[in-house]
Amino acid sequence: MGFDSGSVSFRLFRLSQSFGPELVEAFADHAAPPIEYLASEPIFGWVGGRHLLDRNLTEDSCVIGGYLHATFLKAERKIPESLLRAHCRMEEEIELRARECEVLPRAVRAEVRERVREQLLPTMPPTLTGMPVVVDFRNDLLLAGAMSDKQVDTLVPYFRETAGVMPLLLTPETVALQRKHIKANDLAPVTFSPDPAMEPIAEADLGMDFLTWLWFFWESDGGVIRLSNGRQAGIMLEGPLTFFREGEGAHEALLRKGSPLDSREAGVALVCGKKLKRVKLVIAEGEQVMTATVDSEFAFRGLKLPKVEQLDAAGKFQERMIHIENYWSICFELYDRFLDLRVDTEAWAAVTNEIHEWVTRRAG
Repeated sequence: MGFDSGSVSFRLFRLSQSFGPELVEAFADHAAPPIEYLASEPIFGWVGGRHLLDRNLTEDSCVIGGYLHATFLKAERKIPESLLRAHCRMEEEIELRARECEVLPRAVRAEVRERVREQLLPTMPPTLTGMPVVVDFRNDLLLAGAMSDKQVDTLVPYFRETAGVMPLLLTPETVALQRKHIKANDLAPVTFSPDPAMEPIAEADLGMDFLTWLWFFWESDGGVIRLSNGRQAGIMLEGPLTFFREGEGAHEALLRKGSPLDSREAGVALVCGKKLKRVKLVIAEGEQVMTATVDSEFAFRGLKLPKVEQLDAAGKFQERMIHIENYWSICFELYDRFLDLRVDTEAWAAVTNEIHEWVTRRAG
């Protein structure tokens, strides 16, 4: 689903320049070509947020309050693999009879496959995929459903071509640098395993360190924080849990059955030097509860928002965006607290010892 309905998955990008409603003109200049122009190569471009054929990019259709809502479209023709194999097989049988042989050389089979592909591709219907995006004018942010590295690598240069600004993906490292002027490379790596033989990995991984610390913070301190706006929020973690550690042996472990947070297997994973890579994070502020799966790269998946009260489409969208901002901003405030501890040598040493004791109890 997109930003206007259902659950939402997104990543955040910092924009080095402020924009306003006039940005929609640049989006219109880089709108996706008409589908009728689609040939053998994919086409890319912007369409509106209403549907994937909405090429009418105007302020009235795309700008809602302090946001620009659009979709990054990819249109292509695809041949189902089973259909391609069947046609290739028919052509190969013709080649075998013509050559009076039993086996075709590999090069000939490759030529047949390419020839069949060229014949079939123009007859295939267009396949449309859309990546929802929102430009947040007030916070100078781009929110996008770019959940894979490939999607990020496709979106970022096209947005730069459109707006003249390269979006900066907000990861634990870039957020630490922007919010706290902390360079991840300046931090010594840490292990949360109480086993003295378990050496930390070569480089600090702020994302996994943060999620593991957050788990400890929730269990030891109750997970209640006072926000910068003076209000209180509570957090709770839920499974499934994904653990990871660089090095030899089993690198990743997934715990999903039963109550993984209370399981001995989770404690054993921590003792073995693994850290939390992905977890479901519940945030409650007052009567509003929001839930998403957060990973160590600050990708937010399947964010479930409170029920909106607005009746009109524009009001619903703006209310949803406010809830989305509340979620990621609370996550970043928690991250700020973690970073303050991480750079305080004495405080971090004490926290690390407490985490070692916590891990020992969990694995016992």
